[in-house]
Amino acid sequence: MDGIYDVTTLTATQYSAVYNVLSLGFASMLATTVYLYISQARVLPKYRQAIAISGTVTLIALYHYWRIFDSFVAAHGGAGTFNEAYRYVDWLLTVPLLLLETIAVLALPTAERKSLVSRLVPASALMIILGYPGEVAAENGPKMLWGALSTIPFLFILYVLFVELTKSLDKQPAEVSATVKRLRLLLIATWGVYPISYLMPVLGLDGASAFVGRQIGYTVADVLAKCLFGLTIYKIARLKSAADDSSYAAAEGIH
Repeated sequence: MDGIYDVTTLTATQYSAVYNVLSLGFASMLATTVYLYISQARVLPKYRQAIAISGTVTLIALYHYWRIFDSFVAAHGGAGTFNEAYRYVDWLLTVPLLLLETIAVLALPTAERKSLVSRLVPASALMIILGYPGEVAAENGPKMLWGALSTIPFLFILYVLFVELTKSLDKQPAEVSATVKRLRLLLIATWGVYPISYLMPVLGLDGASAFVGRQIGYTVADVLAKCLFGLTIYKIARLKSAADDSSYAAAEGIH
């Protein structure tokens, strides 16, 4: 296995399952991108950067899902090969941005914001970079080794999100603080789907079954971690806008 997968042996049912889930991913990214960009004007200017980043995340994912979908259809028809590397390029760009939008929407003091960015962004990029060699490894040994190495920055990100970021939540409105806490849980829960999909060969699935399971797992996790996450960021931006400006709250009907 070298990152290029032979999908010509998939059954009709397996092909339809992957085809439909990739189509779902594409449509979800498209709809969320349009909604977020249109909705920027419905929050105060200081929070629009977070919404723009959220829309950029789903826009990048939209492009890569188009490439993944096209690659899959062409490969199944024998006109090309399926390349899983598209996902890792997407994650390398979007995972740091997911963390950036979380920080941006809280409108933290400059020093605190810079401190979080300087730690979370490099750690998230390192997590993706270390995971890719294991993704394309043919043997379970290297897959487990690279997976373990990738877990180290992942645990560091958890520490920062749940220990360091918690300190800033006391300065947020109560409803915002509660939503951010749920947002962190959403992020961790959805990120937890990725290693399960990654480890399918280790867990006993191989060949077409592992490929189909991986595509479904990765796509569902992407929709939750990018679309649902982005919409939650938008909700937080509206809550913070309402807390900052009573006239905005009245106009938007937020109580």
